[in-house]
Amino acid sequence: MCQLSNVCKRSSYQVIINDFGKPNEVLEGVYVEVPNKLSSNQILLKVLMSPINPSDINMIEGTYHIKPSLPAVAGNEGVGEILEVGGAVQDHQVGERVIYSVADRSQCQLGAGTWRQFSIVNETNIIKVPSNISLIGAATLAVNPCTAYRMLKDFVKLKTDDVIIQNGSNSAVGQYIIQLCKYWGIKTINIIRGRQEDEKEQLVGHLQNLGADIILTEEDRKKGALKDILKSLPEKPKLALNCVGGDSSAHLVNSLRQKGVIVTYGGMSKRPVMIPTGAAIFKQITAHGYWNTEWMKDYKNSPERMEMITELCDYLDKGIIKTPKAELFYIKDFKTAVSESLKEFKTSKKVLVMDETLKC
Repeated sequence: MCQLSNVCKRSSYQVIINDFGKPNEVLEGVYVEVPNKLSSNQILLKVLMSPINPSDINMIEGTYHIKPSLPAVAGNEGVGEILEVGGAVQDHQVGERVIYSVADRSQCQLGAGTWRQFSIVNETNIIKVPSNISLIGAATLAVNPCTAYRMLKDFVKLKTDDVIIQNGSNSAVGQYIIQLCKYWGIKTINIIRGRQEDEKEQLVGHLQNLGADIILTEEDRKKGALKDILKSLPEKPKLALNCVGGDSSAHLVNSLRQKGVIVTYGGMSKRPVMIPTGAAIFKQITAHGYWNTEWMKDYKNSPERMEMITELCDYLDKGIIKTPKAELFYIKDFKTAVSESLKEFKTSKKVLVMDETLKC
């Protein structure tokens, strides 16, 4: 292995955000030379895989809540292998597989900068993960499954046979919600957007295989199907999970039982969350927002964070939860990958691989 402490040249291909705007107009692929010396608490990673998340696209467009200082390396999640450690590093070793820690991103560094082949990070910026979970499982661990897990754990005390309702159910987070609920014995009502009949049948079958109890489209809901479903239940949902907003969020609120809770973690419709006045006053509905980055920051030094990561890794290893379907793209094909990720109906998560052999 070539040691950075020696005079050794190593170049890294990476995707740079030069300005905020349309992704394929402002992104650029460049080679940079990796510094040939680590400081005492730094670690050299060979980045293996990094997904393209909606938040990555929003950050590139400049519409995300926070913006990195430009130019910046794109990407906020990923998995890598440790190639070398600084002299003072004690908790990590060469050869370990690690993921980037969401908690250690700051306003000016914001992207973790995962769309690159090699990365130098501080030891506090990574979390060790077991090598027995898949690379895709590790690369997509820090955001979507953690979001699903926390929303089901933190806002309402759920017990076996309780019911939750969600929109955007075919999203990556939505699929993890279905699987976690199935394992924990919680029933799910799952709303999806309408689509061509053959695509709808395929998607419904996939969500049912994951453990979804009830599935309906937004169009079905508008025709009264949700009201009929709610009438058939012993009790209405205790928790609603919203990533759409607008009219869809209002119907989630109206479906809740007395003192129910709605948690918003996205806004795909780009319309405000709607809380009907009657539900707010007479049903005493409570509304919360969830942002995974903030939770990871707040609980950076809490055992609760590592307990969650360990539990989710165990679920992945045992097949209790499965990663969403993924389509792999070599990093130099990032423009194609980004274009595919921007399509309205996506059937798979787009993932960048930094070594072309990993596509096999």
